[in-house]
Amino acid sequence: MRKVLILWLLILTLPAGSQVTAQWRGPARDGIYPGENLAESWPSEGPALLWQAEGIGTGYSSVSGDGDYLFVTGKKGDQDVMTALTAEGKIRWQTPFGPAFDGPFPETRTTPTYDGERVYAISGKGTVACLDPATGSIVWKVDGIGKFGGVSGTWGVCESPLVFGNTLIYTPAGPSTTMVALDKTTGKTIWTSASINDTTAYVSPRLIRTGNRDIIATLTERWFFGVDAADGRILWKFDFASYHPLPGLNIWPGAPRTNTITPLYDQEMIYITGGYDHGGLMFRLSAGGDSITRVWADTVLDCHHGGVVKIGNCIYGSNWLDNSRGNWCCLDWATGKTLYEEKWFTKGAMIAAGGMLYILDEKNGHMGLVKADPARFEVTGSFVVPSGKGPFWAHPVISHGKLLIRHGDVLMAYDISRK
Repeated sequence: MRKVLILWLLILTLPAGSQVTAQWRGPARDGIYPGENLAESWPSEGPALLWQAEGIGTGYSSVSGDGDYLFVTGKKGDQDVMTALTAEGKIRWQTPFGPAFDGPFPETRTTPTYDGERVYAISGKGTVACLDPATGSIVWKVDGIGKFGGVSGTWGVCESPLVFGNTLIYTPAGPSTTMVALDKTTGKTIWTSASINDTTAYVSPRLIRTGNRDIIATLTERWFFGVDAADGRILWKFDFASYHPLPGLNIWPGAPRTNTITPLYDQEMIYITGGYDHGGLMFRLSAGGDSITRVWADTVLDCHHGGVVKIGNCIYGSNWLDNSRGNWCCLDWATGKTLYEEKWFTKGAMIAAGGMLYILDEKNGHMGLVKADPARFEVTGSFVVPSGKGPFWAHPVISHGKLLIRHGDVLMAYDISRK
């Protein structure tokens, strides 16, 4: 009886409701975080480090949470584990939830999705898992690769689960299906889409609401496509792998197989981009969402895997010059015109909040603060991330006045609130 009472008290501390509160790249998966009362410049030494948590497992995934609960995944041995932490960085629990990827760069990539009632993740070998946020116990899990005949890419499964309503979306790809919807409370299959006979890429899907229809937009190795969220019907697809940006431009042969960027969406316009000189494309969604039409193409902002954001009428992100180099760019949303391309260390991850860009150099961990201004690229603060090992591939996160940075086995929290 005492254990039941303690568990009930823990559950009462969680936010009510069933809508997603924390997930990959923010509330809308667009890289934009709530930005009230955040500093627009930092002191020369950078913002104050509030805490540092070690032992979360190795990974390139981001943290998610609601301010009271923080969730992050990492690789320990042959398992992917999820860790829950307090707002002060103290570990509440750790739970293995599925087999880790064991190929090149095996570190965990899936960012947990937390809907206020449960927390979800996908392991590097395709196990989809639902956990109790209060206790860390497994509520259900499904071998997504085995059950649906999935075929993953060279670097394993990197998808962060999309949860909305009573549904969890997973993209196993392969000859049997492409995308599946699971009941988020039980793990039972709601629908499976037709197969486009492709392999997974490394994209976490985006939910698009247009009129009375919900569309799930994502990319596999070859295709950019949209699925009706109600029944799994594939509405449209575009062969991104065969797209060639410019005559005579020799794109890297592996470019079509390495899609990583979650699409941007605003007012019936959808933007996708890929690294390795593959470029970017803007599409217009038809009334009702049954088809797409290409609007413009760009060869400057070929984002590798650091994400892009839309602020005002501009797209911001970093491009790919080679695997070690890249610049920071701004494009016009309507036309694709380059507004600037500036060098600052090298390419990396980008998020935004309160009209400011937060950029992280992936090679040496320079964290920068930049005003989102299409007229100029101006760094108003920077510091070097002091802890952890490996490339700085995890995207930063902003939550309740804190900048959360994951580097390898370490999670750090910085105070970026306005004083």
